Amino acid sequence: MDGPVAERAKQEPFHVVTPLLESWALSQVAGMPIFLKCENVQPSGSFKIRGIGHFCQEMAKKGCRHLVCSSGGNAGIAAAYAARKLGVPATVVLPESTSLQVVQRLQGEGAEVQLTGKVWDEANLRAQELAKRDGWVNVSPFDHPLIWKGHASLVQELKEVLRTPPAITAGKLVTLPDITSVAKSLGAKTVAARALECMRVCEIHSEVVEDAEAVSAVQQFLDDERMLVEPACGAALAAIYSGLLGRLQAKGCLPPSLTSVVVIVCGGNNINSRELQALKTHLGQV
Repeated sequence: MDGPVAERAKQEPFHVVTPLLESWALSQVAGMPIFLKCENVQPSGSFKIRGIGHFCQEMAKKGCRHLVCSSGGNAGIAAAYAARKLGVPATVVLPESTSLQVVQRLQGEGAEVQLTGKVWDEANLRAQELAKRDGWVNVSPFDHPLIWKGHASLVQELKEVLRTPPAITAGKLVTLPDITSVAKSLGAKTVAARALECMRVCEIHSEVVEDAEAVSAVQQFLDDERMLVEPACGAALAAIYSGLLGRLQAKGCLPPSLTSVVVIVCGGNNINSRELQALKTHLGQV
């Protein structure tokens, strides 16, 4: 892509302003207003296009000739979408366990796909090797100031609608021995250092939900809202459906009275009806 179209693509954001909808069903479960920020309707299918799209645009302005991104799915699709809009070649490196559905979506966006390793961390090492060897720009799935700046647009949209900002155990960076959750797109063995810094200066409560709770939430959300999302999103929804929100209030971690709660419906590229059925069978929910 050359000329005016490519130049316009460098200036106009690739993300769209997504709906903020009050969920009657989730509000009934929680006993308070629950809003859904529907990032699953983004052009790339997830919120990742906000940050990664912004990063890719800035790299294109600097003359980037090739992008490479490691991913569990959503980040790679965002990078491939942005690359196609910018007219820049892209290579996406994924774990070998990635679904054919995601691979075909990436190929449809014009990206070269490489499958490497068991988990994302191994795919990430390969992407870094390619970037260093061939002089490509490495697109981190989450760890870069330009990506954070792009994602901040989501918070700004919430503030404009709600008028107020929506509502650490280890204490240091740790590396997990393996990723065993069915929510594979959440699976980095080590979080970004900046995420740990935010934990220390902001009031953030990190909680863990079980795979069974996340998958159950996916099914319940499908029934309640007619939206099919992946287990990574189900993990957030499980905080409502499982009663975790109420337990945090009871422990004093959250105020007893909350004006509203926002759930980021982050995306659903790694799911279809057949995959959901397989997950439920695997977890004994059938």
